[in-house]
Formats: sequence, structure tokens, C-alpha cells
Amino acid sequence: MPLRLRGKKKAKSKETAGLVEGEPTGAGGGSLSASRAPARRLVFHAQLAHGSATGRVEGFSSIQELYAQIARAFEISPSEILYCTLNTPKIDMERLLGGQVGLEDFIFAHVKGIKKEVNVYKSEDSLGLTITDNGVGYAFIKRIKDGGVIDSVKTICVGDHIESINGENIVGWRHYDVAKKLKELKKEELFTMKLIEPKKAFEIEPRSKAGKSSGEKIGCGRATLRLRSKGPATVEEMPSETKAKAIEKIDDVLELYMGIRDTDLATTMFEAGKDKVNPDEFAVALDETLGDFAFPDEFVFDVWGVIGDAKRRGL
Repeated sequence: MPLRLRGKKKAKSKETAGLVEGEPTGAGGGSLSASRAPARRLVFHAQLAHGSATGRVEGFSSIQELYAQIARAFEISPSEILYCTLNTPKIDMERLLGGQVGLEDFIFAHVKGIKKEVNVYKSEDSLGLTITDNGVGYAFIKRIKDGGVIDSVKTICVGDHIESINGENIVGWRHYDVAKKLKELKKEELFTMKLIEPKKAFEIEPRSKAGKSSGEKIGCGRATLRLRSKGPATVEEMPSETKAKAIEKIDDVLELYMGIRDTDLATTMFEAGKDKVNPDEFAVALDETLGDFAFPDEFVFDVWGVIGDAKRRGL
């Protein structure tokens, strides 16, 4: 019989270990053993996604600092930035800037556009959407499931920032708290959301439901700048193909159990388990690193299975 994976769960806190997809507190979490401090000042190029001249951003170590640099370059407020994509101005959820930026990546900042208010009838327990956040307080819609409740409301789009639910302002909430709030809404009742869609230059494409990418890899170089919520950013080698696939699978498990996708969180979990020899050790490592999440044992076993497969293939 395996040992019991956990003792008493920690109470969930807003101050979780720095992790996200966007994320952010979320975007800079997780440390890698083979990292090194940048030996030179790194300069990145950026544009506003709806159209602008090219600006230069540098000297940032976190998502918040990056947004401040972009805002300074384009003379806007940092609070106007919803999120950034890499190497495309499109609202492509597979190209979201999370905790890492390739050294040759081009950054596109999506800023606030039209505000809208929508009423939704919750006919099913599941609304059929995936929420993520930018790491500095803005949660937004990452995916819309075909045939789901949200899919029937055509004014709701992938990339929309959720500003409030039933009059309650949720700016500053993490994506998992927003997802929990939506899940707890009563079935067979109407609810209201205030949304802000990103500013667009013009409309030539139908609403995106899954944010699928064209298949091109993010980043042209072999190294990335990993952003931190605390401490300096570090330059790291691009992950191996085996590791990258394992992190993507952990992201799938996160979506299955928690209704979220968070590459930074998945990466942190992979790093916590790659040198462990059994699920009990992995569970202890998760509690030490991410105890505020209180993951169920079934989830831990599934993630451990993904890490074990990756280790057998060689990292």
C-alpha cells in the first residue's frame, strides 16, 4: 500500500507560490536548477496589437515590470494592458506571454477596447469556458467549448477580460478564483458579466473558440528569459521536446480537474517531480511548493504518471 499522500491541507490563500499563464504573482513562478543570470542587458521589441510603431522594452524581471515598460514606450497606463502575445498580434491563446519570453520573441500588447455587459442563462452546470489571467489582476477567457452555454452567447469572445460577475468587481482575482465563482452560480438562473474586449484594428475573422495556433513554435532562439515574481529574471535554455510535451500534458490534467490551463503552474509541478522516485515524495514536494492549492490525490497520481513517462523517455 502506498503511503497516504497528504496530511492536513493548507487553507487556500490568495498569496500562492508565484505561478500562471499569463501567470503572472502567476507569471514568474517556479525555479529551474540550470538557470543563470543574464550576462547582458536584454532588449525586446514590442507593438500594440491593434497597430502602432515599434517600441523597445528592457530591464524587466516580472510581468508587472514588463507592462510598465510597454506602457512607458507607448505613453499609456499599465492598467490598459490586458495581456501580451508573442510573435503575433492576433488573439491567439496558444501564443500568450506567460512566465517566459524567447530572446528573439516580438511582443504584442493587447489593450482595453469596447466594454460590454451580457446576461447569461446557466442552463448547465458547466458553462463551457476556460479562464486564465495575466498575472497582474486581469482574468480573461482563454477557450470557449463548442456547444457550451457560453458558446450560445455570441457577444462573448475568447480574449475578453471579465471585469465583474453579478455586479461584483473581480479585478485582482486569480483565474482559479474566477472559475470557482462561475461554477458556484446557481443552475437555471440568469447571471450578468461585464466584459472588456481587446482593442482591434479591424474585424476580418470570426470569433475564435479555442485560440488555436498555426503550429509555429514560439520564439526563434534557443534561450528564453524567465520572469520572476520576486528576484531577477534568468536566462534559461529552451526545454527539451520531451519536457515540453510533458508540461503540455500536465496542463491537460490541470484543465481536466480544475478547468484551467496554466503553463507556469504545469512547469513548476514538473520541476517539483522530475527528481522524485515515487508519488509520495512528489506529493510532499507539491505540498511544500504549492500547498495552497490542496490538489486531490487522484490529480497527483495523474501528474506523477505524466512525469514518470517523461523520465522513462529521457529528459
